[in-house]
Amino acid sequence: MFILHGTDDRTPAIAVETSRPRTRVRERAEEQATALTEAQQASIRTLANELHRLNHAVMEAVEAGVSVEFVRASRHHGGDGTFGDLMTPRITSAG
Repeated sequence: MFILHGTDDRTPAIAVETSRPRTRVRERAEEQATALTEAQQASIRTLANELHRLNHAVMEAVEAGVSVEFVRASRHHGGDGTFGDLMTPRITSAG
């Protein structure tokens, strides 16, 4: 329970997260990679690291006053039934 100055245990304050949200991209990717080959796991780690950087850049852009939405631009097919969505950002200004 969080209690701020001027409140008591009958009217507790609501905890407000002031830091950046944790997206757990890296952790989720590692959880999903348990049945993959070493090369596949390495590529997933690279993807997770880049997604983490992308998420950070999106948060910075939002804090700078723009809205960011990703839409699928195309789909890349690996030829053996695997595929990946290629994304492009749609940016709108708040002002």
